Amino acid sequence: MQRTWFITGTSSGFGRLMTEQLLARGDRVAATLRTPAALDDLRARHPQQLWVARLDVTDDDAIRAVMARAFAELGRIDVVVSNAAYGLFGAAEEVSDAQLQRQVDTNLVGSIRLIRAALPHLRRQGGGRVIQVSSEGGQMAYPNFSIYHATKWGIEGFVESVAQEVAPFGIEFTLAEPGPTATGFASGLDIAPAMEDYTDTLAGAVRRGIADGSFQLTGDAHKMAAIMIDSVDQAPAPRRLTLGGGAYASIRAALTQRLAALEAQAALARAADLPA
Repeated sequence: MQRTWFITGTSSGFGRLMTEQLLARGDRVAATLRTPAALDDLRARHPQQLWVARLDVTDDDAIRAVMARAFAELGRIDVVVSNAAYGLFGAAEEVSDAQLQRQVDTNLVGSIRLIRAALPHLRRQGGGRVIQVSSEGGQMAYPNFSIYHATKWGIEGFVESVAQEVAPFGIEFTLAEPGPTATGFASGLDIAPAMEDYTDTLAGAVRRGIADGSFQLTGDAHKMAAIMIDSVDQAPAPRRLTLGGGAYASIRAALTQRLAALEAQAALARAADLPA
């Protein structure tokens, strides 16, 4: 069965890989990105399947206009993939206010706006899927990625809530949580200037690991893209896709520690209730 997909951030990484795989299997893709010429090669090979539009997810008016045009011209969109994002690297004290704002506007506010723009169309057509590309960093955290993690934890909370709101309309959500993967993410990092104070801290160690390549990237981006695509065949939609052995290990460790801490506070938590 041929499906139609709307994907943001298709110039590289998961967005590009998903677009390539979907076109190869015969699906239609509404691919959006800031530089449409980056997809000229795919457009030449798949002129009937590929719909391309310029989109910066920090532009709310553009999001609504492009989404409306895609639904109007393609008739139906089965899956919306919110993928556009980037990474901001630096301790919280090191990043500038401008960097912080750009990170939040792109990864969090941009993703929320995209989903909000898609919901009326999905609701009117009787349902659909939304895949929000998050990260293992939506459930755990590394030093030096504090602002990035804030956006990923934030979008996961948004999806958890909105999925309940729109379930009666047949709209389902999946959070994809890749671990460290060779997608060009590291080369695209927005890196804050280092402060000497952090040299001998965990933040400094992670900075050195990124710089010298010892921060290992173990995930296979092609396999992850294929798993995200195949998840649409699952019913009901999986709420989360943990992608990569590294992601499984890090998320499991974080959840285990948090659950243990919660259990240790059971009596204290109940002590804060009103009298029965």
